[in-house]
Parts: sequence; structure tokens; C-alpha cells
Amino acid sequence: MIDDEGKIKVIDFGTAMAFDPEKGMNNVLGTPYYIAPEILKNCKYNEKCDMWSIGVIMYVMLTGRPPFYGKDDREIM
Repeated sequence: MIDDEGKIKVIDFGTAMAFDPEKGMNNVLGTPYYIAPEILKNCKYNEKCDMWSIGVIMYVMLTGRPPFYGKDDREIM
């Protein structure tokens, strides 16, 4: 989120958890604009999904708009 002064605020740590590389993760959690394709495939994924989200954030910062559009969350995903 970016406030009126242009400061970036990172939010939504409600689902944050410690990552165990031996187990991987398989919960389908995330905000539609930023969720990685591996998560949507409902398979085991790792910390590399965070790189996808960072890429989307960079895209929004550079262009001022999200890379994916849709009328609702399902269409965005």
C-alpha cells in the first residue's frame, strides 16, 4: 500500500509463518494481484513464490498499475 505521501507500507502478515524447506508449503493464501502461479496450482511451493510477489510490486511501482486485470478476484487469478 502507498499512502498519500508516497511512503510504502508492507501489510498483511496475518498468514506469515516459518518456512521449513524440507516440508514446503501448500496453503492457497495470498492477495489475488500478488499470488504466484505455483500457489494457484495447489501444489507444494517454496520461498521463491515471494520473488513473484516482489516482481509484481516492482511492476506496480514502475507503471502505476497492476499487471493483471479482472472484474473480481477469481478473474484476476
